[in-house]
Amino acid sequence: MPGIYVHIPFCRSKCRYCDFVSYPDKLSLSLSYVTCVIDEIVKRADELKGYVFDTVYIGGGTPSALDPVHIGLVLGAVKKHFNVIPDAEITIEMNPASADAEKIKLYKTFGVNRFSVGLQSAIDAQLEDMGRNETVADFVACARLLSGENYSVDVMIGLKGQTAENVEETISVATSFGAKHISMYALTPEEGTPIYTDYLNGELPDGDEVREMYDAGYEKLRELGFERYEVSNFAIPGYESRHNMNYWRRGEYIGLGVAASSHIKDERFTNTQDLDEYYKCIMTGHLAEISREKIEGQDKKDEYVMLALRTAHGIDVDEYGSEFGEDFFTEYEKSLQRYGNFLDVTSGNVRIKDEYLYVQNSIIIEFLGL
Repeated sequence: MPGIYVHIPFCRSKCRYCDFVSYPDKLSLSLSYVTCVIDEIVKRADELKGYVFDTVYIGGGTPSALDPVHIGLVLGAVKKHFNVIPDAEITIEMNPASADAEKIKLYKTFGVNRFSVGLQSAIDAQLEDMGRNETVADFVACARLLSGENYSVDVMIGLKGQTAENVEETISVATSFGAKHISMYALTPEEGTPIYTDYLNGELPDGDEVREMYDAGYEKLRELGFERYEVSNFAIPGYESRHNMNYWRRGEYIGLGVAASSHIKDERFTNTQDLDEYYKCIMTGHLAEISREKIEGQDKKDEYVMLALRTAHGIDVDEYGSEFGEDFFTEYEKSLQRYGNFLDVTSGNVRIKDEYLYVQNSIIIEFLGL
């Protein structure tokens, strides 16, 4: 089923690695922003009246930095104007430093049933170097409040001074209070961010060191009963993110708010990244789209293959045939022969072997003909 993404672009401080559209100095605008998002929801309602949604994801930025009532207003509008199933997965991203018992209680009242908590590292010095505004103690306090809830924890690898042992320690802390899902991402130093200078100065771990961290984290998670279902995502069976799985299956979703992207009816479209422009568009009765393109032909095939090969399940050959009217084995015969040693291939499925999933980019590129 399709999903709904709502972007909240405000935060209390911007991390040194952050390349997302977020504003650390404009929290005072949150109510006016939420009002615009609700207007956008209303404007999209007719276009999406035939859709039934089973996930809602509120991301950022730092959604938990807002007054929780503002989150309730958004979720109320989503449920009023869109057809959201009763047992939809509804996720909100949280910074440990901005979590408290009353806020979590209100979120649950609004229908939130899944939480995504940003830990990144269990080493305070590394959090400080990243510009994070929380400590490990803040995370522990937050995790205790979420004990018994369905929550995920973000872990980052490739940080300055980080070791494989640090990653194992972080995973131990992240899972100590009952987290059922871990997202373990490698730091990508984006040009224009403060941490990019560290990269240029050679202060960040190299590729081999990051691979060692990933392998250590993977093994630790396996010991704890987590299964990898996508290159960066691990879950206790049954707790996979339905919202993210929809992305990797090339499902449909609507994005709301500044910089949000959508995929509806084989069209991808994106809202402006400029907050002032977003306000202006919505307040003058227009949608804030700045680009829209039809995904078809080879581009559509490439998307399908790229996203499917990122997952542990891989490519469903019959599904590919139904979608594109082509035989996958015939169409990709050369790539399958060249990279056969890296793949598990059956009559109905093609997937990258577990030991090679972390380096899937070089394999996927071959299938895309790049």
